[in-house]
Amino acid sequence: MKEFPAMTSNSGSAVPRIAVILPCYNEAGAIVQTVEDFRRALPHADIYVFDNNSSDGSSDLAREAGAIVRRVSQQGKGHVVRRMFADVDADIYIMADGDATYEAAAAPAMVAAMLEDNLDMVVGCRKSEAEEAYRPGHRLGNWALTSLLKQLFGRSFTDILSGYRVFSRRFVKSFPVLSAGFEIETEISVHALELAMPVAEVVTAYGARPEGSVSKLSTYRDGFRILRTIFTLYRIERPILFFGVIAAFLAALGLGLAAPLIVTYMDTGLVPRFPTAILVTGLMILATLSGMCGLILDTVVRGRREVRRLSYLGFRAPSDFARRD
Repeated sequence: MKEFPAMTSNSGSAVPRIAVILPCYNEAGAIVQTVEDFRRALPHADIYVFDNNSSDGSSDLAREAGAIVRRVSQQGKGHVVRRMFADVDADIYIMADGDATYEAAAAPAMVAAMLEDNLDMVVGCRKSEAEEAYRPGHRLGNWALTSLLKQLFGRSFTDILSGYRVFSRRFVKSFPVLSAGFEIETEISVHALELAMPVAEVVTAYGARPEGSVSKLSTYRDGFRILRTIFTLYRIERPILFFGVIAAFLAALGLGLAAPLIVTYMDTGLVPRFPTAILVTGLMILATLSGMCGLILDTVVRGRREVRRLSYLGFRAPSDFARRD
């Protein structure tokens, strides 16, 4: 097992405060194993289980296994992550699901990678030998969404939907969680890409759920929500391109309709189809307005991004906790 790099300064030494944060919804068949696996991998970490209205006694089982249990009443993984990031105080955060599918033994290596390279996020890329652990539909959806994200934002991750991630404190405390459901991983990935954060990926094993544990992810419903999230974030973060494409389409349509009118006018000096001329005028006005909206919103987004960047820089880097007052 990979050891943490020594963190020693002239004034003494410090050990990072590590928090394992586990969303949980009806995971009675897996939550105890999950807590115990992370306890073995990280004996000095605080393990939190955020229960999202479970009805099968998951919270009681997690508490008996030694986890710190918190309750989140708003249903949805995004709401749970928002509470976890707001309520837990640590230097390093390890987020995984409470279904015992992620490799807890890989956590020390992921933490070590973060500290060695001063990263803000390390993603556990899932590799599974068991077909039932990672269904073909989910594999295809993950590949498609990952490719789309790369096309939209210029770079991406190998596994953007992985729920196994290690975060720095400055990532967690500067990230405004807006999602409500399983699209939260996509929002996290886009946040890291937008602020050009130093990130890395580590291949980790991904196993089948224990007996009694059922996946809450719907391939089509949640896939559509993730796809919608990507386009929404693209509209918000890349307005000049988003509205520029709309403006170009409207302008091209208007010019296409205007071409016969122009030819007729050049030949006869008349404009016989006034409804078409009015439509062309409206399309060109809309194209101009769309382009202007993109330019104005791009200025707003740049200002927002600067504020987010300054907020992010207000927290110390992962390797600086030894200097903590």
